[in-house]
Amino acid sequence: MQRTGVLSGTGRQGAVSISVAARPLGVAPISRPKMMRCKAIASAGAGMLGLRCGAPGPALLRTFSRNRGSVAMSAAAVQDAPTTRVELPKNFEATTSEPRLYKWWEDRGYFKPNPAATGEPFVISMPPPNVTGRLHMGHAMFVTLQDVMIRYARMRGKNTLWLPGTDHAGIATQSVVEKMLAKDEGVSRLALGREAFTQRVWEWKAQYGGFITEQLRRLGASCDWTRERFTLDEGLSNAVAEAFVRLHDEGLIYRGSYMVNWSPSLLTAVSDLEVEYSEEQGSLFYFKYPVADMDGEFLPVATTRPETILGDTAVAVHPEDERYKKYIGKECVVPCSGGRRIPIIADEYVDREFGTGALKITPGHDINDYEIGKRRGLPTINIMNKDATLNAAAGRYSGMERFAARKALWADMEAEGLVIKKEPHTSRVPRSQRSGEIIEPLVSEQWFVRMAPLAAPALEAVQQGNIRLIPDRFEKIYNNWLENIKDWCISRQLWWGHRIPVWYVFSSEAEAAAAPEGRSDKWVVARSEAEALDKARGLYGQGVALRQEEDVLDTWFSSGLWPFSTLGWPNAQAPDLKTFYPTQVMETGHDILFFWVARMVMMGIQLTGQVPFKQVYLHAMVRDAHGRKMSKSLGNVIDPLHVIEGISLEGLHETLLGGNLEGKEVERAKAGQKADFPEGIEECGTDALRFALVAYTTQARDINLDIKRVVAYRHWCNKLWNAIRFAMMNLPADFVPASDEEIDASLPSFPLPSQWILSRLNGAVAAVVKALEEYDFATATQRLYAFWQYDLCDVFIELMKPVMARDETEPGAAAAKASTRNTLWVCLETGLRLLHPFMPFVTEELWQRLPKRAGGPSVPSIMLADYPSPSAARDNSQLEKDFDFATTVITRTRKLRSDYGLVKQKPHLYVACTDEGKHQVLTALSSEVATLTTSSEVSVLPPGTSAPSGCSVGIVDDSTTLHMLLKGILDPALEIQKLQKKVAEVEGRIDGMKRKMALPTYDKTPDNVKADDKERMSKAEAELSAAHAAIADFQKLLQ
Repeated sequence: MQRTGVLSGTGRQGAVSISVAARPLGVAPISRPKMMRCKAIASAGAGMLGLRCGAPGPALLRTFSRNRGSVAMSAAAVQDAPTTRVELPKNFEATTSEPRLYKWWEDRGYFKPNPAATGEPFVISMPPPNVTGRLHMGHAMFVTLQDVMIRYARMRGKNTLWLPGTDHAGIATQSVVEKMLAKDEGVSRLALGREAFTQRVWEWKAQYGGFITEQLRRLGASCDWTRERFTLDEGLSNAVAEAFVRLHDEGLIYRGSYMVNWSPSLLTAVSDLEVEYSEEQGSLFYFKYPVADMDGEFLPVATTRPETILGDTAVAVHPEDERYKKYIGKECVVPCSGGRRIPIIADEYVDREFGTGALKITPGHDINDYEIGKRRGLPTINIMNKDATLNAAAGRYSGMERFAARKALWADMEAEGLVIKKEPHTSRVPRSQRSGEIIEPLVSEQWFVRMAPLAAPALEAVQQGNIRLIPDRFEKIYNNWLENIKDWCISRQLWWGHRIPVWYVFSSEAEAAAAPEGRSDKWVVARSEAEALDKARGLYGQGVALRQEEDVLDTWFSSGLWPFSTLGWPNAQAPDLKTFYPTQVMETGHDILFFWVARMVMMGIQLTGQVPFKQVYLHAMVRDAHGRKMSKSLGNVIDPLHVIEGISLEGLHETLLGGNLEGKEVERAKAGQKADFPEGIEECGTDALRFALVAYTTQARDINLDIKRVVAYRHWCNKLWNAIRFAMMNLPADFVPASDEEIDASLPSFPLPSQWILSRLNGAVAAVVKALEEYDFATATQRLYAFWQYDLCDVFIELMKPVMARDETEPGAAAAKASTRNTLWVCLETGLRLLHPFMPFVTEELWQRLPKRAGGPSVPSIMLADYPSPSAARDNSQLEKDFDFATTVITRTRKLRSDYGLVKQKPHLYVACTDEGKHQVLTALSSEVATLTTSSEVSVLPPGTSAPSGCSVGIVDDSTTLHMLLKGILDPALEIQKLQKKVAEVEGRIDGMKRKMALPTYDKTPDNVKADDKERMSKAEAELSAAHAAIADFQKLLQ
């Protein structure tokens, strides 16, 4: 039941309070014609959120303060306040109202969990955005969807927690601060030293790190900011150390050598997610691999990276390739290597039909070759330093930068007669997401997590239904990845992050100081340095010296613990962990299903014994209106705040400056912005953006976001606002809505439009609730839009106008008006609650201004009210079917009016209907049909009765015919004259186009011009046909 109405009571968040105070920020001044009693006024800081007034009487002042889930109230009597209900401004001012409303919600603590809630907990862990980040449309998508889920659950009476936080983003943050120091102070990270540099990063985080959380607030995120976490805060750092120790003790973490993605400029390994592949034009180099001891014999080989020839350890051919069988078991001589020999091996991995059919194997610099090398026991040669210069293994090319070495080596091979050819070639080039440089595959000694033992229970969790993936097509992808999983490199050569809790053990400080990179073959793993020292002394004696591992953990390691570390794990008795874990939903983009979601599942099961969440909702990737990935260089990256607040084209251009784009890229991006947004981006407000994003949400992999659609929803918001503004003019200042019980008891006596709209509302409620329960957000928005736009605004509000215009003294008028007002109030109040999770701001602003029921519990905010539930008592499927048929008649009548150019004229409409059931329906709804067709009157003809002469005719179906009386409204002769002039003009255009197309030179006309001509001809012919038909109709009226 809806809990609205009186000054005292209990809402979703516990006890609530109401206060009489100054007018709310951004609300027009109130008029004061008489003394009134305010029935519900919500205080908002220095002002209040809205006014609800009723009959004169005493008022109460209630103030409230909040902690988690509870509200303390105090009350004092005050004098009567001379107020009336505030009139709605002409439009909803999003830029001023949205921040005011959000601050009011947050200050009142409405985002916090409510321990008194009777429903089960509903918990979402917000995917932590990078602390360095700014909002993009991916953030806007996840914030909107998660906020819809959490607001819906909160209104359903569940104890909700949406826990926010940010990620320390190791590489990104370190890179930002390094660049800042270099630019502002001319100092490097290495010059500062680890401790001083880390301190500077913390200072940067304190100054700039909260920027993105303020942006998330701007999107309406109703998360509990009092629980905000950061992946490097003390509690989460302790959880990371605990997880590492446990996994190591269980044999799941080890140190070893493996192929990693190496960033030469950042000097660290990077994750697969931080590598972006681009199709780039390069070269394919064909050369001769000399066969040892066989003069003039060679194997033709092709490569895109000639410098890696110096690290080759074999040449492979297919065992059944007749061209090369004779060479199997022999050796090749590596070009320009000083005569180093490598074996020619047979391997079925080689594709005989691809390239030359002979494959160079470089285990040290190619992931596929690395796997072949491991399988075949080949040596691994690393020819590259960490800065991408070649090392001593490259011989005379040692010290050269990798691409300079490529050029030099190819020139030397050409001089030795080993070059066959070089041809253009497009290949997928791996580039660093952070620096843009080409990533180098390198074999490096790193820390790894053994993944196979963790993957098995994660697979089982989905297969047994303990975790549900939505859409379910991602199950196959999830299973395939886990079934073929490789060990996870978790170490990064950075200073900003969780330092790996490993201490290397030395016999003395002198030995430790002399150790390369501070490492030894003895180490202990511990939660702290003190614990490490105790362990080391126990294992190696009292005189040991320790050095902590310099590397930090991959950011995804701490993120993998996010659902439970943020709730107090590893403390099993932590109140939040006991109450809110496992969480209900993990909502994120499908692109990080492997990198994050699967790892959270594995870590959660391994470390807590439970799945971390029950459902995973994977949203589509947001692309631009043309289906392109959003990229700064294309100028199509859209900041959600620019959509919310609006921005000029010049402002968009300014966003391109000061970044990493080169001059040509800036100009290209500007051209893209000008093409897509020639007038800039119109201010749309948060609600319109949110509704558009949810409406786009389908179970596709990508969505193409057109800002014009967001603008359209902004206009719809204004239309909604003005429709409600008009409707509320029909609710007098002393109106007190009837209770649900009173309405249901009187419903059979309500006017048919009221019964119909309540049935439509009930159907919309049922459909939206069902859609939200099934995470079918697009369907929910469709039903919401259809109800508000087509049912309420287009039909019911129009039909209530003649009812409200009736004279009170007319029999039955007062009762009809009262029931219509109550129906209108139910539709507005219920409809706003139904819409609230999607459009929180405009719904709050409007809901606050609605009159409240007497005697019910007081709820200060729509977000704490009950979400609507369907009521069987209001279902009237037969009446809806009757209205559907009436709508068919209305549509055909409007078409008839359009055909005759009627705008303001109100002809008499006669309807002949041979079907008895339809005849009864139209008789009952004749006044409604008249209103919606702008007819002076609708007469349903008795059987055997003919319509008067002078009518135009329209066919609805085989039993229903319309007769629109045009005699006296239109002069048929005059209309025929107008149409004949139009016929002559159109025929002239058609003749001109025909002459043009008949010219001998027309064949040379460009295809696009021909297509335009054809389209113009088709439209003209249709226009001519319509004019002739209209003339025929008017001629009938003359008969």
